[in-house]
Amino acid sequence: MASTTTTSLQIPTFLSLKPLPQRPSFAFSNHPTSFSSFSTSSSSRPPRRRLTLSPAPIAASLKENLGRIGKTWSDVTSLNSWVVRDYYRLVNSVNSFEPQLQRLTDDQLTAKTAEFRRRLGQGETLADIQAEAFAVVREAAKRKLGMRHFDVQIIGGAVLHDGSIAEMKTGEGKTLVSTLAAYLNALTGEGVHVVTVNDYLAQRDAEWMGRVHRFLGLSVGLIQRGMTADKRRSNYRCDITYTNNSELGFDYLRDNLAGNSGELVMRSPKPFHFAIVDEVDSVLIDEGRNPLLISGEASKDAARYPVAAKVAELLVRGIHYNVELKDYSVELTEEGIALAEMALETNDLWDENDPWARFVMNALKAKEFYRKDVQYIVRNGKALIINELTGRVEDKRRWSEGIHQAVEGKEGLKIQADSVVIAQITYQSLFKLYPKLSGMTGTAKTEEKEFLKMFQTPVIEVPTNLPNIRNDLPIQAFATAQGKWEYVRQEVEYMFRQGRPVLVGTTSVEYSEHLSDLLREHNIPHNVLNARPKYAAREAEIVAQAGRKHAITLSTNMAGRGTDIILGGNPKMLAKEIIEDSLISFLTREAPNIDIDGEAISQKVLSKIKVGPSSLALLAKTALMAKYVGKNEGKSWTYKEAKSMISESVEMSQSRDLKELERLVDEQSEIYPLGPTIALAYLSVLKDCEVHCFKEGSEVKRLGGLHVIGTSLHESRRIDNQLRGRAGRQGDPGSTRFMVSLQDEMFQKFNFDTEWAVRLISKITDDEDVPIEGDAIVRQLLSLQINAEKYFFGIRKSLVEFDEVLEVQRKHVYELRQSILTGDNESCSQHVFQYMQAVVDEIVFKNVHALKHPRKWSLNKLLKEFMAIAGKLLDDSFAGITEEALLESLAQSHELNFKDIDDIHLPNLPKPPNAFRGIRKKNSSLKRWLAICSDDLTKNAKYHATTNLLRKYLGDYLIASYLDVVQDSGYDDTYVKEVERAVIVKTLDCFWRDHLVNMNRLSSAVNVRSFGHRNPLEEYKIDGCRFFISMLSATRRLTVESLLQYWSSPMESQEIFVS
Repeated sequence: MASTTTTSLQIPTFLSLKPLPQRPSFAFSNHPTSFSSFSTSSSSRPPRRRLTLSPAPIAASLKENLGRIGKTWSDVTSLNSWVVRDYYRLVNSVNSFEPQLQRLTDDQLTAKTAEFRRRLGQGETLADIQAEAFAVVREAAKRKLGMRHFDVQIIGGAVLHDGSIAEMKTGEGKTLVSTLAAYLNALTGEGVHVVTVNDYLAQRDAEWMGRVHRFLGLSVGLIQRGMTADKRRSNYRCDITYTNNSELGFDYLRDNLAGNSGELVMRSPKPFHFAIVDEVDSVLIDEGRNPLLISGEASKDAARYPVAAKVAELLVRGIHYNVELKDYSVELTEEGIALAEMALETNDLWDENDPWARFVMNALKAKEFYRKDVQYIVRNGKALIINELTGRVEDKRRWSEGIHQAVEGKEGLKIQADSVVIAQITYQSLFKLYPKLSGMTGTAKTEEKEFLKMFQTPVIEVPTNLPNIRNDLPIQAFATAQGKWEYVRQEVEYMFRQGRPVLVGTTSVEYSEHLSDLLREHNIPHNVLNARPKYAAREAEIVAQAGRKHAITLSTNMAGRGTDIILGGNPKMLAKEIIEDSLISFLTREAPNIDIDGEAISQKVLSKIKVGPSSLALLAKTALMAKYVGKNEGKSWTYKEAKSMISESVEMSQSRDLKELERLVDEQSEIYPLGPTIALAYLSVLKDCEVHCFKEGSEVKRLGGLHVIGTSLHESRRIDNQLRGRAGRQGDPGSTRFMVSLQDEMFQKFNFDTEWAVRLISKITDDEDVPIEGDAIVRQLLSLQINAEKYFFGIRKSLVEFDEVLEVQRKHVYELRQSILTGDNESCSQHVFQYMQAVVDEIVFKNVHALKHPRKWSLNKLLKEFMAIAGKLLDDSFAGITEEALLESLAQSHELNFKDIDDIHLPNLPKPPNAFRGIRKKNSSLKRWLAICSDDLTKNAKYHATTNLLRKYLGDYLIASYLDVVQDSGYDDTYVKEVERAVIVKTLDCFWRDHLVNMNRLSSAVNVRSFGHRNPLEEYKIDGCRFFISMLSATRRLTVESLLQYWSSPMESQEIFVS
């Protein structure tokens, strides 16, 4: 493949070395307007040479026109276009309701919710009320938010309601779209979850969109990190709950570790009904490889990690070990093993009594694959993971299998204890629990096959409200990383001189700060947005400024999702900044902590916002009031509290109208109404900011809009498209350019042959920093990305297939747990009786062969095992039963004719205690007998009737003896069931935890069996099923033994219940 490509690239007719057009010289000035006379062409380049691999001009023009015609024809004939066309019938129906809803008062509009619920109760379906409900939400949004859903947004809402994924381009209002499907599905009262990718977005959407839902009479909940169980419980019981994906997953896992029903926070018994997942591709695909884990500490080997880190420093890559970047694997060579064993003074790294292999391998992985400021940052003596897909720090997450401890050892940090998994689930398995699942994102079509295969959810492309006029410039490839970064710097500088805002996307903290240093050397003011606290704390403010004239923003993937860069600036955020700058010094004397509150953002060349006289007067009045409240009333705020108060006041200004705020100021005039006064000042400043941002936005559009530069290709085209989507929102102009180096990590990770490009450049020029661009290089890079996508899809597919085995087992265990915790006392008793009968059955089948005569059964062993289980509970009469007596009784059993189900027993043997009194206990006994008779375990065997009678007799004796001893204990029924629940749940959790460890080990071990031409997945299914059956059997047995032991001597066995 590589050789063919090289040959095609070396055809002379396809090569032309084109110098760039001469640029005008620049006259530097402090005034931003001095750059307005320059060319605004988005295709302009820095004054450097480049290699362009392109066809002849006529062929290129013909190809472009044919491509445009083909695209138009495919748009008309595609299945997606027909689906969208069908949705327009719903749009017309929604629009027909608008005139009559506009005439309704607020109270009448709110009353529509009760009307819809009444109609649903009378037998109508959601489809019957969908059009009118959508129209009601549209009208409510117009009144409360000043935002009216476009027709394409109505289509987006319908796509979500139908359980599909809506692909909507950046800036098309996905957040507003979600209100339609959320409101409609919340009318059933079963709960709707709107899932975002972080706490900030969940809180923003709950407050912003929540106004619409609250206005219409629905309750809105919000789940945030650090919330108490009581708050979580009340929020999950709301009609619509906003949360992020990790909080939702961990709440589900924690609910299934709860010791009693009072600790449950999610709805019971059905916590899941309908979910709308924002940025669905990020949650279900990008995060799909990382299972959610709840771990417990279980390590005695913390001291080994620093030692292993020192050994890893001695070992040399390529001599002592080899690495595979693609799957993050390390393999020690013979020389490496010998050197490690000598350094550690051990004869065998894999010695079971002194195991070092795992620690050394993890130390090598930490050395090679886990880089500081790329995969993690060090803060306050801790190694904190950076999510490579979002660029954000995940301080509650830790790598498993000793990797995190190895990183801590490498950095010389305190080693945290190793962990053992006590609960786990993947996002795929979590969201499969929803009967109805939908999602929205700007980039999902490339992964539609995966969504269909995994979740049976199609991806529908929702048309844009205005045509997309963004200009995606050709990819440029460089031989060296140094050349790429220098060219990026020049392109940023050129756009800065023009006045265009620029967003530069980097893949790590390290690269964003490297480029920042380059720009600082050339005195180009800019802002950095990455995982470091001093930058991340100012994320919202930095993004708000990123569309302003002359704004340069260097960002990791943090700016790739959930953000909207508005040309000219975001007036709401800018108004809030002005309020904070004016008032903070009067509210608090505390200086901001850069590590917590962030570093002040750069505004050196941004035009100053002109605040009008009325706004200045209100700001002065508010500052004076803040100063007086602080001085005379002795109120003192911390910096965080002051910012929080301003945020609450801003929120007040959005949730209440102007007249109401003025009334509050008048009513509270004697007690200094600081909050309402700040809200009024904010509204006044906001008007000034809106005027300024509109004017500046128009100027930025004339210059060409936002220019986005990608500094590396990602492992998926979808993530690159997310970055491109920052430019050209809602029909705005904009441009994008990706610059890649052949030394980038992705080329090394997938062993992509880049020598052909280096040789090609060296043949034409001595300058390795000259970029090459054109169709040939684009095709090569695209094929590389597609191969990477296929590779990671294979990993996710394998993970899902393996997890499906565990998913079935997890579902069984968690449903059993929930039924025990939330069931009544009667259901708890039934579980105990079923366990006792199951334990008896296992003893019987272990020693009895129903095809053979009872003389050949191991009756003596059977009696010993039964006595070992029952112990002190059985009376002396049963203890005297011999093998001969039991055999003789079984021989006479076929002559028996029982009239009463309670009287089933073997002749000449002691009758079970008369404990089955009352209709419920008799009913329970009958059900067990019917279950024994109807199972297939002994159905066609010659002595199946005798076997079943033995099972019933021993089961009755054990259960009746248990009931007798419980009754004799004198405890009330509530306490007895509490003990039973505690013992069952605790035993189940203990064995389930061990089972997870065994299954994780099994998933690693079965891969080796492929060398024996056996399918690892099939082997995993077979062994996993065997492990699960053994686990359930052991759970039942230990539960029965613990309960029998407890009630035979309660005072000696308190630890069973207490511990």
